[in-house]
Amino acid sequence: MDAKSTGERLSALLEQAGVKPLEPEVVEKFEIYLSLIVRWNARLNLTSLRTEDAIISNHLAESIACAMSIPTGVRALLDFGSGAGLPGIPIALCRPEIAVTLAESQGKKAAFLQEAARVLGIGVKVHSGRAETLRATFDCVTLRAVDKMPKAVSAATPLIARGGWLALMTTETRVDALKKAAGDGFDWTIQRRLTGESRIVAIGARANPRGYDV
Repeated sequence: MDAKSTGERLSALLEQAGVKPLEPEVVEKFEIYLSLIVRWNARLNLTSLRTEDAIISNHLAESIACAMSIPTGVRALLDFGSGAGLPGIPIALCRPEIAVTLAESQGKKAAFLQEAARVLGIGVKVHSGRAETLRATFDCVTLRAVDKMPKAVSAATPLIARGGWLALMTTETRVDALKKAAGDGFDWTIQRRLTGESRIVAIGARANPRGYDV
């Protein structure tokens, strides 16, 4: 799949989600990222999806839609249980003003994230370990397709700065349970449908949220 067809596919999916098209240089980065996922996936099982088209549809376009939903004013973001870098790497590509940390406890996947960051030339930080061990708080924490998601959401909340945000990429049927796992103190002000059927991103602001504009 060449860069043009990748761009066309992404543009069509993003248009369906109400997201503006990407700049050509950003599309090029996504084409490289896609190639890296496919190559490493053959031996590492980064994702159960094996075709480029499926990865574009179910991973890249969805993560780009999430990136464009992150409130303005976010400067430091943690991708909790990053896996193949989704949505953290797309956020770094689409929102370069945000300093992104990718937390991944599986060493081989963390190695992939380091290589992807190097090849793409993006300044993300990779934390090769459990996110809960980080001694920092972030303006925003994202979670997507993490094992034992409700438990992970609960573990993620202490990493959110006061006035920060929690972004959950999930389905309409699971979102209420995940909001409950986050506990009280979140104002769920943003919800946007993603590119997959029934897939949404729900973004809640912790007490005393900063102003936002999406």
